[in-house]
Amino acid sequence: MSRTNPRQAPVPARPKRRSRLPLVLLGVGFLVLVIAIAMSVGGEPAATTAPGRDPAMVAAGAELFTANCAVCHGVDLNGTAVGPPLLHPFYAPNHHADEAFQRAVAYGVVPHHWDFGPMLPLAHLTRDDVSKIIAFVRSEQEAAGIFEDPSH
Repeated sequence: MSRTNPRQAPVPARPKRRSRLPLVLLGVGFLVLVIAIAMSVGGEPAATTAPGRDPAMVAAGAELFTANCAVCHGVDLNGTAVGPPLLHPFYAPNHHADEAFQRAVAYGVVPHHWDFGPMLPLAHLTRDDVSKIIAFVRSEQEAAGIFEDPSH
């Protein structure tokens, strides 16, 4: 004969615990995906420093640079008495990205690294023209061993 206490309620059975393993694996998979994406867009200073730059684009950029930029930045990109050198870590991709060059040409620049006067906009140059100039400048920076500004 079993004895039960009528005042004591029966103890319910513990619910079966669900495994958290699938949730953990999903979280780990998501984290790996995020890291892979971050590594594919970061790491190197900029996509413009990748090998395999279009030689025709660089050559066209050299001509545009000579005609529009060399008077201030020097034919050798080492600057002049009126404009700063572009072969300097300040202009490396991790300090001044390609868009900074685009904006400088489109809107001008108030000096912030050098004691030169302001750069006026060059409204006659298109974004495509400036992209070619950037290809030339980046190729010259690479040749000079400038890939990044270590201060950034």
